[in-house]
Amino acid sequence: MNHRSTARNGRRSGISRAQFLAGAGAVGAAAVVSAAGTTAAAASRPPRPHRGVRYRSACYTLVPGETPGTAWSARRMRSDLRAIARDLHANSVKVTGDGVNRLAATATEAVERGLHVWLEPTLSDHPQQETLDHLAETGRHAERLRRQGADVHLSVGCEFWLLVPGIVPGETVLDRIKNLQDGTVDFVDMQRKLDAFTARAAAVGRDVFRGPLSYAAGQDDRVDWNLFDVVGIDYYSYFPHRESHVRELRKYLRWGKPLAITEFGTCTYKGAPQAGGMGWDVVDHSKQPPEIVGDLVRSERAQAAYVGEVFDVFEEMGLYAAMAFEFLTADAPHRADSPRHDLDMASYAIVKPIKDDPADPASDWHWEPKEAFHALARRYARYDRHDRV
Repeated sequence: MNHRSTARNGRRSGISRAQFLAGAGAVGAAAVVSAAGTTAAAASRPPRPHRGVRYRSACYTLVPGETPGTAWSARRMRSDLRAIARDLHANSVKVTGDGVNRLAATATEAVERGLHVWLEPTLSDHPQQETLDHLAETGRHAERLRRQGADVHLSVGCEFWLLVPGIVPGETVLDRIKNLQDGTVDFVDMQRKLDAFTARAAAVGRDVFRGPLSYAAGQDDRVDWNLFDVVGIDYYSYFPHRESHVRELRKYLRWGKPLAITEFGTCTYKGAPQAGGMGWDVVDHSKQPPEIVGDLVRSERAQAAYVGEVFDVFEEMGLYAAMAFEFLTADAPHRADSPRHDLDMASYAIVKPIKDDPADPASDWHWEPKEAFHALARRYARYDRHDRV
């Protein structure tokens, strides 16, 4: 997951993805599997595709918004889902974020438009029981949709070690980043707590939802995938040659389960693909308005080339699902007139928000597709929208 919001209360965190996981990567995951959970997983396990990518998707993230104008609205949501289905040629959408009512309304609308739904509730900095309750309520809605005949998967969450308090020390995401950066984390203890919470979340998911279950893990996370039907990986690697992507992705197939790329993408400047999952960390939010740090050069072409190339790899490997991160980042507007304030450069979104009045924080806005949108649309259009390959 790209934790752009963690930088909004201060200057850039400066921590790299490798630093985040340097200790955790050396720790083995504990096997915490109940017999009932294993039986349920076997019963609901989805088939693996034979060719291409079964579910072609974009992540549609629901957030409160920094201003009323950028907050979730049913009107904008309906328009965005129409574009995802009709113009992006996706046959699936990942509905993620917080707010049970927002999640339910968006998932229902997507189903009514004939889209497969990958529903992933996430809460940040909430107590563990609140996170599980939020998951349960969202999962119950997913089950209602499934029983009505909808094609829906449930993900129990995303990268718990960072979003959920009590696994890594720190009350907030920023606190946890600092502790990870300072090297003050007991990674053995962290892995034990992560295993325990992941098992609890999987049990909640199984209790309320009878369809395919998954989780969105970081690339270096250690997860007991026996708990789930589909392996989910947030994938942001950069390699100059596609063969290296194939070698890296093959290790996630060793579980013998379908592999879903639950996030993939890059930001919109030259060199962003090499920055991977931390490419967003180039904004100084202590300035008003926030400023891009350094002499970055906007490049929609670099973003488009990366997303197209990695999707081609996913397609070649016949992966189960690929979810472009993300469709829209409303609070990162494009400023053609001021590169220093072009926050869309630090965005993974495949469309760019443009304000009617860039100087007015409350200004109305619209979005326009970026080159990455068109690159994916061309690839997704090769499939019939209702083809389940």
